[in-house]
Amino acid sequence: LFIYNYLPMFGIVIAFNKMNYTKGIFGSDWCGLDNFKFLFGTKDAWSITRNTICYNLAFFVIGTVIAIILAICMNEVQSKIASKTYQTLILLPYLMSWVVVGYLVFAFLSGENGFINKTVFASLGIKPINWYQDKTYWPFILILVNTWKNVGYSMIIYYSSIVGISQDYYEAARIDGASKWKQIRYITLPLLKPTVITLFILNVGQVFRSDFGLFY
Repeated sequence: LFIYNYLPMFGIVIAFNKMNYTKGIFGSDWCGLDNFKFLFGTKDAWSITRNTICYNLAFFVIGTVIAIILAICMNEVQSKIASKTYQTLILLPYLMSWVVVGYLVFAFLSGENGFINKTVFASLGIKPINWYQDKTYWPFILILVNTWKNVGYSMIIYYSSIVGISQDYYEAARIDGASKWKQIRYITLPLLKPTVITLFILNVGQVFRSDFGLFY
């Protein structure tokens, strides 16, 4: 915890230095808030801030909705073998590094040899699309890939919360004639609110990570 989380925080000093690699991090000249004045004085400052907030908001909202849907569906699977298999397949992208995910996505979206252009579009007679060269597609690519990679982790958390809900609630609802949709709407979703709020707070802390600041 100290090595991977707290020790790197000493690098924050770089933001307040006029970085000179020959002098090193702690030997460089102190410049105070000049770096921040330069950043927010550029025309890209607003785009960086807007995209960072909007992308993370989209990541959380879409990821939460899909994760809850998957968790509810997973809870309805009766076979333990099938349940374990589905959980593994959905969680697998989360366990892979972003480098591996990047190569997998490139294999699908490559303009020349990508699976979608080369196989799907070719069989349908559709003209190939340069996914990476057209900025119109980038918001969809980023949201789709981020959701695909991280939804498994959120799904497991929501699934464990659903499993922890007392069956007495559902039994009473069934006795009263409540349909499956009403059980989800009036029992499952309200009792998932604490988990949703907790994950939202944790995600807010990651909004301004340096990797999201590159989306401009």
